[in-house]
Amino acid sequence: MIRVVPLSGVFLLVCIVSSAVAGEYKQAPDICYWCVRDAIYEDVTLIDRLEANPDMDESVKGPAIVAARADIHRLRATLGPLQQEGAAPCCYARKPLYVR
Repeated sequence: MIRVVPLSGVFLLVCIVSSAVAGEYKQAPDICYWCVRDAIYEDVTLIDRLEANPDMDESVKGPAIVAARADIHRLRATLGPLQQEGAAPCCYARKPLYVR
């Protein structure tokens, strides 16, 4: 009993820490914005083709559509907002015009 309690405490601590950092090891350091955008476009095109095909059974194309939508949500989460570099757009940089 004396050995079981400390070992179970260490095991519990390892389980908590490993679940907290589970997502950090699989993230790519540089994510190509345009590559992710193209992958989202391919998934949307696949969904459109599957939904427009009347010859395919719903039980066959349903799971494929659900998987493609889940992939789109995952890619959008990794993508984040577009980081524009350079000068501000012209319409926001100049002062507003007032017509009398």
